[in-house]
Amino acid sequence: MAVDDLDSLERAVRGDVRRSPAALAAAGRDASHLQGRPAAVVAPIDPRDVVALVGWARTARRALVARGGGTSLDGESVPDDGAIAVDFSGWNRVEEVRPDELAARVGPGTINRTLQRAVHSEGLFFPPNPGSSATSTVGGHVGTNASGPRSYRYGPTRAWVRTLDVVLGTGEPVTLGTRAAKRSAGPDLLGLIVGSEGTLGLVTDVTVRLAPLPPIRRGLSIAVPPDVPLGAVATRLARTPLSGLSAVEYVDRRTSAELAQLGRSIGATDAALLLLEIEADNAGDAETRTGRIAAALAGTGVRAVPTVFDDADELWSRRGESGVALDRKIGPRIREDVAVPVGRLDALIAALRTIADTERVPLYLYAHLGEGSLHPNFAVDPTSPVGARVRARTLAAALELGGTISAEHGIGRLKREFVARELGPVAVDWLRSVKQRCDPDGILNPGKLYPPAAPAG
Repeated sequence: MAVDDLDSLERAVRGDVRRSPAALAAAGRDASHLQGRPAAVVAPIDPRDVVALVGWARTARRALVARGGGTSLDGESVPDDGAIAVDFSGWNRVEEVRPDELAARVGPGTINRTLQRAVHSEGLFFPPNPGSSATSTVGGHVGTNASGPRSYRYGPTRAWVRTLDVVLGTGEPVTLGTRAAKRSAGPDLLGLIVGSEGTLGLVTDVTVRLAPLPPIRRGLSIAVPPDVPLGAVATRLARTPLSGLSAVEYVDRRTSAELAQLGRSIGATDAALLLLEIEADNAGDAETRTGRIAAALAGTGVRAVPTVFDDADELWSRRGESGVALDRKIGPRIREDVAVPVGRLDALIAALRTIADTERVPLYLYAHLGEGSLHPNFAVDPTSPVGARVRARTLAAALELGGTISAEHGIGRLKREFVARELGPVAVDWLRSVKQRCDPDGILNPGKLYPPAAPAG
């Protein structure tokens, strides 16, 4: 980028334009192994500033890459060299809480935990709770349709967004969705933005739905014998009436041991663990529901006495540091996010273990078990030929079993070449046509999400 371009950028926007090496380095990476070199970092101060920024980028033909907490795992917020990183982290504010509507309006840079604290006094909470909730932002949740343990009962971010204010790649501001509880006025345009990874527009305001905070949220950690089919466990729990379950998670023995080494033990360190959350009205109700679950698990061969967390958030906080524990143990690695129908869970786990054995790389596995969503971590350099082969085999295994290459982390740069295999050519062309309407100059987060164009001829 020419210096003249940066000078004109500073004249075009009212927010800070940062060019220091430290600011550029920080904005050039996320939680993946990827690294970019932005030419500048812009911190817009309001939606009007975002409109001005997009107008400048269209004229200058410069890419814009939105970022908040920088917790994405597939390079969604890593800018191409010479791009402009758009920093929304300063928009960490809860603008309005509407208890009567079970809703809150927030800035896209609002950290999940900030939102939770703001609505707790009203007896409400925001159900999506990814492992990075201490640092990840609502705008990031929208960009990747993020989930978390409680998605077992409550679903992903898409189910909890009511309205979005967005500046499209054309520079047009638009409000999508409605504050009403339901709507049938045409196709769901808001749903196009959720999961679009900042490739269609820059989100400037979010109204989220909230849920009543259960009086009791109990966490359970239960050792699982190695010969128990995990798919059978997930199915049995799903068919257990009046269980109050809002999360059904899994951590393998290796990952549990590493959490303990980090000082964040979640239960037995010599066995794989089933992690559950029970919602209840009172202590007696919690005991009754715990008993129902214990009886259901006994029928699958899981009979260990559970470790009880009176506050389920303590369990999820510790479980959320699995990535930190593995960063310390094995460093950069293949970190995947695949899902299959619950009935095919054991087939996918077997396929992952086969990949690990044949490629001779250690496998660490944790999962949103109740949804058939697995996070396999392979201890291999993600930039190596072996790493590329492991990733490709993992994604292929999920697709062969009727699943998806991304359950909640998004596509980013790392998996875009696999998107066409899942969606098919007609759907990919449809996506590209939406992209063309919303971002005709291709300035918003290029090189992400959409499959590379086929070679001419």
